[in-house]
Amino acid sequence: MNHEERLIAIETKIAYQEHTAKELNEAIIRQQVQIDKLQTTCDLLVKRLASLADALPADDPVDEKPPHY
Repeated sequence: MNHEERLIAIETKIAYQEHTAKELNEAIIRQQVQIDKLQTTCDLLVKRLASLADALPADDPVDEKPPHY
């Protein structure tokens, strides 16, 4: 393999690595957007559950076992 062939092989490998790095970066960006949306949804659900728990009557325990246990 002469110098020109080696140079072409190296340039080809670098091009593939740059392409792969770009694809990985785009995948990470998409995942972060999805994580942010999921976090927002979880925060909203936690707030909603808290408000539902506050709306329950205080004298009606939710986790109380039935008398036959």
